[in-house]
Amino acid sequence: MIAGLYAVTPDEVDTARLVDLVSEAVAGGARLVQYRNKTASAAQRHAQAEALLPVCRKAHVPLIINDDVELALQLGADGLHLGRDDGDLAAARSKLPHAILGASCYSDIAKAHEAKRQGADYVAFGSFFASTTKPGATRVPLSIVPEAKREIGLPVVAIGGITLQNTPQLLDAGVDAIAVISALFASDSVRSTAAQFAALCAR
Repeated sequence: MIAGLYAVTPDEVDTARLVDLVSEAVAGGARLVQYRNKTASAAQRHAQAEALLPVCRKAHVPLIINDDVELALQLGADGLHLGRDDGDLAAARSKLPHAILGASCYSDIAKAHEAKRQGADYVAFGSFFASTTKPGATRVPLSIVPEAKREIGLPVVAIGGITLQNTPQLLDAGVDAIAVISALFASDSVRSTAAQFAALCAR
């Protein structure tokens, strides 16, 4: 299930536009969607995630909530993704026993080992390339991918500055899924760009 294009939403204030963008992404071939909005209020996050849920369900694409276990619980979302300071993975697993649980591990293999121990279903590393979303993020070498695949035994998600041009490097390194924000949602045609990413991942 953790494979291919993993669409991560931008900080979009217009819920109707966000729904349109995500609809285009899944129509183009996104295999997972993560709802992420670091600027919205709790009420707006609830409204936006609730609006995205039927879009994803209709397309049979899991909707994963970023950093908010209570929101994931309230909506019955398909999964939860936690970053470094976003709560305890083991506690989240106890609350969401059947959900997809992902963990940001940045450049830290030890963190990935701990994430697996606490019940994570996949581990995410990055930033692999310069990122407009997190311009100050530490860059991670591609060599971490085969190391994680060998040692952790979980699907590996790459994030950070991913484009159509550099995706082949990640796939060659063994990445299972590519998490994309700007190169997808800021493109002229989200559906067409999603289809191009999906085609690369399916090669």
